[in-house]
Amino acid sequence: MTTVRIKDLPRHVGEKVTIDGWLYNKRTSGKLQFPIVRDGSGYLQCVVFKKEVSEETWAAADAATQESSVRVTGTVREEGRAPGGVELGVETFEILGTAPEYPISPKEHGTDFLMNHRHLWLRSSKQHAVLRIRNEIEKGIRDFFYDRDFVLIDSPILTANAAEGMSTLFETDYFGEKAYLSQSGQLYLEPAAAAFGKVYCFGPTFRAEKSKTRRHLMEFWMVEPEVAFLEFEGLQALAEEFVEYLVTRALERCQEELKTLERDQSKLENVKRPFPRITYRDAIDLLASKGMEAKFGDDLGGDEETVIANSFDRPVMISRYPTDIKAFYMQPDPNDPSVVLGLDMIAPEGYGEIIGGSQRIHDHDLLLARIKEHNLPVEKFQWYLDVRKYGTFPHSGFGMGIERCVAWISGVPHLRETIPYPRMLNRIYP
Repeated sequence: MTTVRIKDLPRHVGEKVTIDGWLYNKRTSGKLQFPIVRDGSGYLQCVVFKKEVSEETWAAADAATQESSVRVTGTVREEGRAPGGVELGVETFEILGTAPEYPISPKEHGTDFLMNHRHLWLRSSKQHAVLRIRNEIEKGIRDFFYDRDFVLIDSPILTANAAEGMSTLFETDYFGEKAYLSQSGQLYLEPAAAAFGKVYCFGPTFRAEKSKTRRHLMEFWMVEPEVAFLEFEGLQALAEEFVEYLVTRALERCQEELKTLERDQSKLENVKRPFPRITYRDAIDLLASKGMEAKFGDDLGGDEETVIANSFDRPVMISRYPTDIKAFYMQPDPNDPSVVLGLDMIAPEGYGEIIGGSQRIHDHDLLLARIKEHNLPVEKFQWYLDVRKYGTFPHSGFGMGIERCVAWISGVPHLRETIPYPRMLNRIYP
């Protein structure tokens, strides 16, 4: 007997197949039972007709509880009203593993309860849809860079360096020396760009930010490209192309998931190049026109980003932030050294910054001076300075947190639903 995945059943109409999965739901109408079975690839309506099955099969279908693992055999037939356009006329129904009193029932549950049962909540239709979208975004990221001749460089997780400031580092012991969980792979990508030209890394990063907002996680995944000889205008174009590609791919390949999440897809369909571009000074003026108190030198928080984003119908890129509020490695604007050649891309609908990047300082002495200004230990960054010592070159890159991008595309309000096991300020279980 052929065991088939549910998503492939439309190619097996008229055939006898076996499905291994879990009972998602069921309803009964007299001598008919309609178990809904899921197997991770889709949902299947099964029809158990008492007159056509053995007593054992009828009893098993009747006894199966929510999330019991089951094996069902029957004939695939077309049914336009059913999920996937097919249903299964059941011949045998076997319970492989019972699930007595499954904790997550169709009733409403509090967030804390659901997070304590995250290992089970993953099975729910909306959580399943979000993580399927995440899976597509991650594959899209790899395809985008592979197709453009980028080389994947796996940056280390344990580092001796800070990329974004010492205050948000997770510290650990490394055989008697201090080490830190990586905040970013960027510093390690810059030397690799001198070896390969176009590189990227993609992996977990860690920020010890004492934040409880819906936009923050302690552990998240970030993709970071770095390109030799790419200057700021080219960086903005790469960021635009990348985001448009990912949104278009999700719209093309995640239709069922977006429908499950009831996502307003018209807002995603607007995500077409060119994106609006404004400077930080423009942003300050825009905020002032909306009645918000903001002055040059202020960092832009979530409220400010939302007001700015609501002024546009697609992501907006804000460039040339004040030097004093940005990282030590960002290249000053040659026309105005008080600002850097850096950008943040702000997503619509209140999802905040999804990309942050810059042209990097490639002058050795200027970078050394900035390291000292930020009170960073020069000896820990000597290898990073070597990139400027041995054949320096202009280069640029950005980072994108996957969870914020997935949250925006999925339309879910909190990042905790966009990663399988979220790590938040007060949560490291399960």
